[in-house]
Amino acid sequence: MIRRRVLARQLKLLREQSGLTLEQAAPKLDFSVSKLSRIENAQVVIDVHWVKSMLDVYDVGGVRWNELLELAREAQQPGWWRAYGLGNNSYIAFETEARRVQVFTLGYVPGLLQTADYARALMRGVPVRRTDEELDNEVAARMYRQQRLNSEENPLELVTVVDESALYRPVGGPEVLRRQLEQIAVLADLDTVTLRVLPSAVGAHAGLASSFTILSFGELGEPEMAHVEHTIGALILHKEAEVARARVAFECVLSDALDPAESLALIQRLARR
Repeated sequence: MIRRRVLARQLKLLREQSGLTLEQAAPKLDFSVSKLSRIENAQVVIDVHWVKSMLDVYDVGGVRWNELLELAREAQQPGWWRAYGLGNNSYIAFETEARRVQVFTLGYVPGLLQTADYARALMRGVPVRRTDEELDNEVAARMYRQQRLNSEENPLELVTVVDESALYRPVGGPEVLRRQLEQIAVLADLDTVTLRVLPSAVGAHAGLASSFTILSFGELGEPEMAHVEHTIGALILHKEAEVARARVAFECVLSDALDPAESLALIQRLARR
């Protein structure tokens, strides 16, 4: 999804640099104006042959030609999550390309830190019908996502603030929660993970309405986006003003949270209990 967006943005830029409007470029490509517009807005999967035609019309060659064709091929590849029987899940597609995620969660531990038992119990607690196989696949996919926290080739930086209430909620029962707290303590020691706990004593705070995530894409050059979870679904937010509000909210909960050492000490105490 992200690579499709990057490719689309590059193709639009090349058209503009060639001095062609949508109305001028479309007939040269045997496209309708609406089709070319959808391509440039990443609303369709972009065929490699289309890209070759566009590069010809926009007089692009050499190294740039090869780079964009390779990007087009990458954009067509099915996501790894398809092997788990999952559809084109927007959030997983975006997180897979992200370099950093900033996560605030209210009533539960973030997915990137969950144990399999905790994740399974959490998924069973929501009113979404799943077969046993679908549940197994979703849990396995969540565990797969966590591998990037330890990856040397493709690391993912996680900065997370967890509401203190989540550390007491016995999702799956006391023993599942204890093992979950132990895992958090282990993962919090990774160089890629910054974990902070927002104390209940803070009272009202900027994230009280919902959990949310901010995704950053590093060298891909794609603008940040926000993912907001709520009881009956989730939203992906792309508009700069909306993402800016999410950034402000995250900075607020971050400033109210315990520092990493205090947060880890609290989690370790709770795990021993």
